[in-house]
Amino acid sequence: MQITGQVWKYGDDVNTDVIFPGKYTYTLQPAEFAKHALEDLDPTFAGAVKVDDIIVAGRNFGCGSSREQAAVCIRQSGVRVIVAKSFGRIFFRNCVNNGVLPLVSADAVDAAEKGDTLSADLDTGTLTLTDAQGAVRTFPFPPLSPSVMAIIEAGGLIRMLRRKLGTEHLPMPEIKFAGE
Repeated sequence: MQITGQVWKYGDDVNTDVIFPGKYTYTLQPAEFAKHALEDLDPTFAGAVKVDDIIVAGRNFGCGSSREQAAVCIRQSGVRVIVAKSFGRIFFRNCVNNGVLPLVSADAVDAAEKGDTLSADLDTGTLTLTDAQGAVRTFPFPPLSPSVMAIIEAGGLIRMLRRKLGTEHLPMPEIKFAGE
């Protein structure tokens, strides 16, 4: 599996309150979450992000509360990969459970700039960065466990479990993500 998109770059300690503002936690339906993704950090993000764009961030991305809406709003916006130096523990798991691939590569983060093109190749475990001048660099990332990859490939934990249980045909309200 390979995912390629434009880089959106952010710094260290981006918390879940700025990924998805707390004022919307209980007032919006999931289909509306993407409209408010990162609005307190980068007001241009929600209106300009494209399907398969990639967030690149510093240390401790997704720290703070256990707000699952932070991972959902990112996935709703069409982002399927986040590359960071490190992640908040609960946010990392919320990403996986919602089909967002959290990858760790400090070297790729240091090299990337907003607007560069980044490809994540899950088969080779590499990130390929193409900068504005056309220079290409590759960076390895640590592999994720087979169980995490099964969740990501299914599009999230609930989708994976429904397939395993043979219940994907039963009615259930399901979030539709951008690009699906």
